[in-house]
Formats: sequence, C-alpha cells, structure tokens
Amino acid sequence: MTDSNNSKNWFIYGNNEPQKQLKAVIEKGPPSWRNFEVTTRRTAYEFQIGQEELEVVNTAIYLRRPLLVTGDPGTGKSSLAYSIAEKLGLGKVLTWPITSRSILKDALYRYDAIGRLQDANLIGRNEEVKKPPIEKYLTLGPLGTALADSQEMPRVLLLDEIDKSDIDLPNDLLYIFEEGEFEIPELSRLGNSDDEKENSTFHIRKHHSSSIEDTVKIERGRVQCKLFPIVIMTSNGERELPAPFLRRCLRLDMKRPNQEKLEQIVAAHFGNNTPSLDNFIFHVLDERNKGGLVATDQLMNAIYLAKELVFANNASETVGKLSPEDEKMIVDIVLKSISRVRR
Repeated sequence: MTDSNNSKNWFIYGNNEPQKQLKAVIEKGPPSWRNFEVTTRRTAYEFQIGQEELEVVNTAIYLRRPLLVTGDPGTGKSSLAYSIAEKLGLGKVLTWPITSRSILKDALYRYDAIGRLQDANLIGRNEEVKKPPIEKYLTLGPLGTALADSQEMPRVLLLDEIDKSDIDLPNDLLYIFEEGEFEIPELSRLGNSDDEKENSTFHIRKHHSSSIEDTVKIERGRVQCKLFPIVIMTSNGERELPAPFLRRCLRLDMKRPNQEKLEQIVAAHFGNNTPSLDNFIFHVLDERNKGGLVATDQLMNAIYLAKELVFANNASETVGKLSPEDEKMIVDIVLKSISRVRR
C-alpha cells in the first residue's frame, strides 16, 4: 500500500495546502454526473438497455401509454426518461418528483390568486392604470406543460417515485391519461363575467421556463393535448398501486446490471482511462449476493475516487495500477459515506 503521506495527497480538507488543492480540484471539474451546468448529465452513464426493455419502451411510444418502471435504486429508472429525450431530440425532460403531499392540480397548473389580489389593491380605483392580464398569475405545471406543449412533437414527462404518492393520486391521474385534457376554471369562467370581458385566447407560461415569453396558447381555458407525452413513472415498490391504474400502464422492470453490463457502463463513461476494475465490480456483486444493495452510481463514485488517488500519487495524468489494499480502502471510504440498504 502507498505510504501514509502519499495516500493523502488527494485530500482537500486535511491537506498541507488545502486552498491550493481545492483550486486544483475545481479547475479539473466535477464528475460528469455531478456537473450541473450540463443538461445531459443524467444520461452520462450511457446505461446499457437490453432488447426486452427496448421492446417495452417502444411499445409505450407506439400505443401512447404511460410506462411504469420498477426496479432497485441505481438501476437507471429515472435516467431512462433523460435518455429517451436526448436520443429522440425532444428537449428538456419535464419532471414531477412525487411526495405524499403531491396533488394533481400542482402538476397541471398554478394560479397566484394572492398576487393578483395584491396587485388589484395597489391599482385600486385608478381607471387610467390597466389591470395586468390573468396570464401573469398562471403557470403550467409539468403535466400541464406536457399536454399543452404537444403540437408538433411529444414532450417527455418523468413522474419520479409515484409509489410515494397519496393513495388517491394514481386514480386522479387516470382520467388525465385517458382523456388527455383538463380545464383551468380561472380562465374558462371569464367569458361569462360581466366585469371581465376578456379574449378567450390565453398565453400561459410553461413549467420552469427561463423566459416569460415561452408560453402555450390555450383556448377558452381548456388544455387539450395533440400528441400524448412520453410518460415515464418510476416506482421502488414501496406500496401497491391501484389495479385500474396498472391496467392502463405498460410495465418495465429494470434488472440489476450483471458484471458484463457494469463493465460496459464504466467503459462508456470512463473509456480505458481507469484503474483496474476487477476488485470494484467484484465488491458490488459480492455485496449484492450478501443481500446488500450497492447501486451503480456507488461503483462510479469508487472508480472516480480511485482515479483521483492514482493521479495524486503519480502526479501525472497516466493512470497506474492500484494495489489491492488501495482498492479496498477506496471502496470502504465510498461505502462508509453512503447508507447501504438491505433488501
């Protein structure tokens, strides 16, 4: 094993020159899967999808049906949505992280009634000041944007961890998925108002748009999709979903990658510029056989850390071969830092 001084050359905190080391690490850049300036970082793994999975994904696209993806954490469930969007050129993935407090309306649209009331009070009775249009206070949610912004190409929508939702949410989603439309009451009732004779065409801002000009045209307060979105819903199997909901979804179970696929994933991301991988991959498989759950991203973390240690010790960009002791040390460091799950 490397001596105690050299083995700590990769340290930032605890280094003799911590600020210099931190600057060097920043200049080198983060792991690509932790680079938040790159929109494709979620597909950095280039995970290897098999023939069976390809068949199910393409069937869902042809049938315009939601795809429910199950499997252990780290098998690429969420990354599948990003991969589809990237490969098909469908733009940014619309995401809705599900919690026990999630309700359907949040995913469809949001109306800032308090903001509108405050602005109305500020304007008061001043007739010379025109009231802001109602569009200023409305924003489409991820599901609403996926349905409304579908005139030329479908959008990719990721509903992450739907099994964490309130018990009623899957059934609420069922109507939307079947009908492909919903109503915004704040808009649809304006035409019947005596004091608000507004145009029936509205331009509503899309979900998480960086521009207030990035809007969708909505007629008479009704959102009707033209092209059904590519809907990817992930589940860790924390609870059973309603049978009517499951019947209307296609189901895909993402298997844990075997040794060959793990090697392909690592090669696709790091190329040949890696330390010896045998012990790392063996450790992941060994933990799995013992009933533990070591996700693919934990393997990637260990390999990245191994690269950093070798570079620090060799003071060059040529990756050397780690001793078994160093490999074990790195694996232990990574796994100590991350809570392991027993299945």
